[in-house]
Formats: sequence, C-alpha cells, structure tokens
Amino acid sequence: MEKQTITIYDVAREAAVSMATVSRVVNGNPNVKPATRKKVLEVIERLDYRPNAVARGLASKKTTTVGVIIPDVSNAYFASLARGIDDVATMYKYNIILANSDGNDVKEVNVLNTLLAKQVDGIIFMGHHLTEQIRGEFSRSKTPVVLAGSIDPDNQVGSVNIDYEAATKDATTQLIQSGNKKVAFISGSLLDPINGIQRLKGYKDALKENNVDFNEGLVFEAEYNYKAGLALYERVVNSGATAAVVADDELAVGLLNSLTDNGVKVPEEFEIITSNNSLFTDIARPSVTSISQPLYDIGAVSMRLLTKLMNKEEIDEKNIVLPYGLIQKGSTK
Repeated sequence: MEKQTITIYDVAREAAVSMATVSRVVNGNPNVKPATRKKVLEVIERLDYRPNAVARGLASKKTTTVGVIIPDVSNAYFASLARGIDDVATMYKYNIILANSDGNDVKEVNVLNTLLAKQVDGIIFMGHHLTEQIRGEFSRSKTPVVLAGSIDPDNQVGSVNIDYEAATKDATTQLIQSGNKKVAFISGSLLDPINGIQRLKGYKDALKENNVDFNEGLVFEAEYNYKAGLALYERVVNSGATAAVVADDELAVGLLNSLTDNGVKVPEEFEIITSNNSLFTDIARPSVTSISQPLYDIGAVSMRLLTKLMNKEEIDEKNIVLPYGLIQKGSTK
C-alpha cells in the first residue's frame, strides 16, 4: 500500500491549530507559545511530516535548492569541485541536486530542464563546453547560472577557473627547457574552449618563445579516463614525442602506466606533466608532476558567487580567476 503524503493541513488539523501556526513552528519563528510549539512538534513527529520544499517554493518563489550539472561524477576533478560546492551550499542553507550529464550535449539539455522543472533557485554547470542549445536554455530560464571549471568565451555567464593558458604555457616551457624538442599536447575535445582556445594557446606560445615549431601531429584528443590514456601509448610514441602535457590526471596515469609496461622509463626517457594534482598523481609510480588547481576552492567560490546572484547582491567580478601552481613530482627530471 502506497504511503500517504502528510501535508501541513493534516498537522494543523491534528494539533488543532492554524496552518500558519504550523508554518511558524517549522520555520523556527519565535512567535509561538511554548505549549503550542510542543504540541505541534509532537504531531509532526507522530505523523512523520516533512515540509515539501517545492510547495514552499511555489509560495515564496524560492526552494533553497541548487542544481549542479556534472559531466562525470566518478572523475576526481569534478568530485573535488562538488565537495566545495556542497560545503558552501550547506553553510548558506541550500540543498544540492547533483545531476550527471555524461558529458553528452543532448543529455545536458535534458538534465538542465529536469532541474528547472524542480524549481531550483540556481544552477552550477560543469560542462566541457557551452553549446548554443544549453546557452539558449540558460537565457530563456532566467535562473542564475555559474560555470565551475568551465569557461564562456563570450563572458556572458559567470564562471570560476584558473588561467589555463598561463598554466599550460608554464608546464610546456618546463618540458622544453628540460631538453624535449617534441612535447605532445593531450587534452579532451578541442571544441571545449578550455582545451581548444586557452590550453592550446598556452602550449603554442611556449613552443614559439622557445623556438620550437608547432607540429599538429603532436596534438591528441582523448576522453578523460584511464583506459583512454592506456590506448594512447602507440600513437604518442610513434609521434616521436619524448614528453607530454596532459589535461586530465586519469588520462595521464593511463599513459604513464602504458609507457612503463612497454619498457619506457619515466622520467628518464619520457616526461609527463598533468593538470589537476588530484590523488591519482600521488598514487602513481612515479608520482606525476602537475599543475595544481585549487579544485575545492573553485567549487566553493562558484557556490558563493551563485548565492550572490540568487540574492541579487552586488558583484565585483563575475568571471573569477584563482591562482595555480606547478608541483614537481617524479614524472619530470
């Protein structure tokens, strides 16, 4: 037998008080007599009443719920961002609905519309790139949106990131100055502006400043996972590369292990710098030199920016760039 939903009306009737009184008790309003409060709380407990956030939202135009769209919840990069988002959301008393988009353009739009149908007050979007469809949905809904670890080349949507261009330039420069004339650039889809615009530009600038010609045969696109890294071995080695700057840690560790399995010594014969400094970089042997991003902070600052947008507070800067570093570990000389 299906459990009957208990409403505020049921609580009011059982406690012999008005619905307004029940509402005041639920919301912690002090203007309720102690005896009345005690009676209402006893009924709430006995009936197992849970206030309906959506129903409350219809009345107040707020559900205190935020939708978070994440391409891959199992990826350490996005998981770290989500932790930062969740902690700040809890601090500001917002609930999170986490939705996995699988990095699929069509699913992203469906997931967004599902969240908007739940009357969320705001959206944090972690996608690899903004399609015209998703951008259209953002502007049509009028719901505040912040990008976390994603960029909008048009700067229309608020975002929190690091300077991917400068970070990639630093990493590539280090590999060239270590004696590598053929440095591979390995990233996700170049349609993602972080990869195709910012990271690729940083890579090319480092080559140019060190008088190394750009070679398209050293640019590789791959999915952000361990198996994709393993599968890259032959193509990377056949390209003549002796080093690689990689945009994802799982991808980098997959490549590292396939090199090691095939007798290529890292870092003596091949150097690797990756991008997120996640746990994978420390677990690997050798450990992997990495650009360090403040992943937790990117998530936390995104959520704080969204709270300001939702509450129509004044914002100094809606495109926030956080500092990065370069952590030397075992995969570079």
